[in-house]
Amino acid sequence: MARVKLDKQDKAILSLLQADASLSIGDVADQVGISKSACWRRIQKLEQDSIICERVTLLNQKQLNLPLTVYISIRTNQHNDDWAEQFKKIVEDIPLVLEMHRMSGDLDYLIKAVVTDMSGYDNLYKSILKADVFDVSASFVMETMKQTTQLPLDYVKGQDA
Repeated sequence: MARVKLDKQDKAILSLLQADASLSIGDVADQVGISKSACWRRIQKLEQDSIICERVTLLNQKQLNLPLTVYISIRTNQHNDDWAEQFKKIVEDIPLVLEMHRMSGDLDYLIKAVVTDMSGYDNLYKSILKADVFDVSASFVMETMKQTTQLPLDYVKGQDA
């Protein structure tokens, strides 16, 4: 995928939307200093270029009785496409799983999930075992010291004159 160049206004729009995706086009345009129609065109272009992937609402997991975050390390001794597809399907069907990554190094997969408590984790663990994994270990978040969804915009090349 070719990297897209962004100017100061694009970066300002992205910064505002990362902080609050519920801002109206008018609010964004006013803060960036461009017209509403120009702002709307820029946002549409950022979406077409897959820079804006989706707009979401972040929820408070504790308020939804999912206070415990767990990182689950998976190792397998089955490195074939059929097993990987089955594993992916099993994990995709578990709503508590927020992220799953295939890793390099000692781990094969790393899963981030949320659960109600240790009993909730045990149920999740049993669901993951259906994929016939070799080794499962878990680390539980005791304290979140930093959490953000905002990507830094300083690393994208600009097209400013």
